[in-house]
Amino acid sequence: MQPKVGIALGAGGARGLAHIGVLQVLEKHNIPIDFVAGSSIGSLVGALYCMGHDGATLEQFAYLFHEKFYLDFTVPKMGFISGKRIKELLYLLTKGKRIEELKIPLTIVATDLLNGEKVLFREGVIADAIRASISIPGIFVPEEHNGRLYVDGGVVDRVPASVVKEMGADIIIAADVSTLKTKPQMNSVIDVILQSIDIMQHEMVRFHELNTTDVIIRPNVNNYSLRSFDAAEELIEIGKRETEKQLATIKKRIASWKE
Repeated sequence: MQPKVGIALGAGGARGLAHIGVLQVLEKHNIPIDFVAGSSIGSLVGALYCMGHDGATLEQFAYLFHEKFYLDFTVPKMGFISGKRIKELLYLLTKGKRIEELKIPLTIVATDLLNGEKVLFREGVIADAIRASISIPGIFVPEEHNGRLYVDGGVVDRVPASVVKEMGADIIIAADVSTLKTKPQMNSVIDVILQSIDIMQHEMVRFHELNTTDVIIRPNVNNYSLRSFDAAEELIEIGKRETEKQLATIKKRIASWKE
């Protein structure tokens, strides 16, 4: 009997485009993915993958996330970006489907802004759940849904490996694209917010290692910011390279698994 393999795709803004490279290599080497959990950008890449899109198609989608396609600035109240344009794009890409319709089981992680609770979306409209999960605090207006306000899933669970385990995975692969860029350029309040989030997530790495994970893939995305969507090709390539390095370990884990 083959083990069930799950992958946790972590938060990290544009750096999460490296997840596409990770999935491309696993696909190329016939590593099965039975469960996916994602936070923030990981929820977006994960949802598109679970819809049945192959790695090449995911790469084409990556070029749609240039800032000009989703930035819709608003008068700051709860965020600089209203998020309406990106939600329209999400509906288009996911064809209005629901999570429970996906080919591969998916869990999308978001944060309840009012009580700090980790919220796991395992059903409902995919685009709504992704919009909740990618709502970077202070940047995007929080997503309001069913009377609750949601912000980025990375606030409470940067790389949801434990969620994949709860879903039933025997082998857990985690793709971690969070990093702390030292001496970044600070040109706007948005840069300040994004760097602050990087610092917070860096501290989460220090104090909450991924103990439930069999293999951790950490693409070297240190030179890229949360906003580097114009570097999609480079980020995907970095994800590929790091996953190739981990292939032997992944195959060994699967081969040595015993029920």
